[in-house]
Amino acid sequence: LFLQMKLDKEGNTTYFEKKKTELYQELGLQARDLRFQHVVSIATRNNRIIMRMEFLKAVITPEFLLILDYRNLSLEHWLLNELASQLAGEGQLVTYSLPFEFRAIEAILQYWISKLQGRLNTLQPQILETLEALVDPKLLSVDRSKLHILLQNGKSLSELETDVKVFKETILEILDEEEVIEELCLSKWTDPQVFEESTSGIDHAEEMELLLENYYRQAEDLLNEARELRVLIDDSESIIFINLDSHRNVMMRLNLQLTMGTFSVSLFGLIGVAFGMNLESSLEEDPRIFWLVTGIMFLGSGLIWRRLLSFLGRHLDPPLPPHVPAVLKKSQPAAGRVEIKTNLKGETFGLSRSTLTNQ
Repeated sequence: LFLQMKLDKEGNTTYFEKKKTELYQELGLQARDLRFQHVVSIATRNNRIIMRMEFLKAVITPEFLLILDYRNLSLEHWLLNELASQLAGEGQLVTYSLPFEFRAIEAILQYWISKLQGRLNTLQPQILETLEALVDPKLLSVDRSKLHILLQNGKSLSELETDVKVFKETILEILDEEEVIEELCLSKWTDPQVFEESTSGIDHAEEMELLLENYYRQAEDLLNEARELRVLIDDSESIIFINLDSHRNVMMRLNLQLTMGTFSVSLFGLIGVAFGMNLESSLEEDPRIFWLVTGIMFLGSGLIWRRLLSFLGRHLDPPLPPHVPAVLKKSQPAAGRVEIKTNLKGETFGLSRSTLTNQ
């Protein structure tokens, strides 16, 4: 059974359940036309418009709008509070003066584009807040919980980009086919008065094309906003990696400096090791030898460490850019201008000479 909601031109609403076979026989459709998958498509069958917006499934006729399987909380809120009033003319639909199918199509497209915009408005502050917390040069490490939130938001953003692309491509396929746009104008083929109005100057096919182009542009703007947010995420990831690499380089350089200091102390510590051996000589009897050897050890270690640090600085620090004299800086643009002027003079002279020759 299909749980159905029927809305007419005045916004009157009726609810009923009907079997699938009875439904497509009543509407003059085939069974495959009511095979609603969670896709986005707009098609015409037997003077009926079949719209699929994932969980929103609708059949539009010149007299009424039929919503199928609307058991969704957000969808029920829209159906009960907004759709009926929009179809009756109490909303802000631009196509109220046009036939009923225009209002129904605009109401559904407006709901779907606002649904996509709401998803982006929910994701954008969350992503910006997470990136602001992550992109901080003072942080030596990255909060894994923030990265997990950013990963989830990135997946949601990818799903949103896919949905907007599908919606945009669906409208573009219709805009590329003039026959399909003509078929979407149902009242033009069923009501003779509407057909006479269209021949007298009101082309409903052009109105339908303008309506679809409007929502195509809105989908394109929405997709551009999502892409800008994606670029911001990628740039922030690069900044995070740069900060982590910078801190890692600092730690590696500190480790290298400490290793050099340890090497310097160990090198001159060999003197103390030599004097600490159980050997008898006349030096151990002199009390000044201890302070002399200790001073030589510390002084030699400090000098060696200083030399190693200067060697490290020369090979790790980036070289300075070459100095350009001020005279060259001033003379180069002037020479360039003189050369350009001479070239222009030569070209104009050659042009005038060729013109005189032709004359």
